[in-house]
Amino acid sequence: MDLNVKHMIKNQLVRRDIADKKVLEAIEKVPRHLFVGKVQRPFAYGDNPLPIGHGQTISQPYIVAFMTEMLNVQSHHTVLEIGTGCGYQAAILSLLVKKVISLEIVKALANSTKKRLKKLNYQNIEVFCFNGKKGWVNDAPYDRIITTAAPTQVPDALIEQLAPNGQMVIPVGPDVNHQYLHIITKNKRGFIQTKQSLPVRFVPMI
Repeated sequence: MDLNVKHMIKNQLVRRDIADKKVLEAIEKVPRHLFVGKVQRPFAYGDNPLPIGHGQTISQPYIVAFMTEMLNVQSHHTVLEIGTGCGYQAAILSLLVKKVISLEIVKALANSTKKRLKKLNYQNIEVFCFNGKKGWVNDAPYDRIITTAAPTQVPDALIEQLAPNGQMVIPVGPDVNHQYLHIITKNKRGFIQTKQSLPVRFVPMI
């Protein structure tokens, strides 16, 4: 699978201007094929999302890379992720930050992903079965927040749980055909600024 990873990075990521070396190195280290079912493994490094069951998907590699790069994480950060899914995004982030708290509303996915991450020895990720719209107050505030499900508007709880000088990357839109990534920053005084980025298609945040 190593050749597939290198091909994916060169042709899908670097060619589309993903330039952060730390992000690219983290993606190279995470075995994407182990985060999908056996039937999907031959397609794991393709330029597209894949189904992971329960009506959920693993995002297209480029979108994972773009969102990770836009999150602009540092090694001392604690990150809140909404929508654990199969754990692929969390695994990449875990190589770049101090700690990842990940919330998954589908119990079966949360349980299977906990086992997968433990088996693959990702030790700084905590997965909880919880409604991500409410965030996770136990470890708040968070240096960074990322969501892999799209609300119709940014939940107030996530804004509240974002630390001063924090940043959030979140898809927002009324339906899958009208979603855009938003990059939200909070300055040290708590002032919020929002920038609209790529058009995307994510499962809705429920």
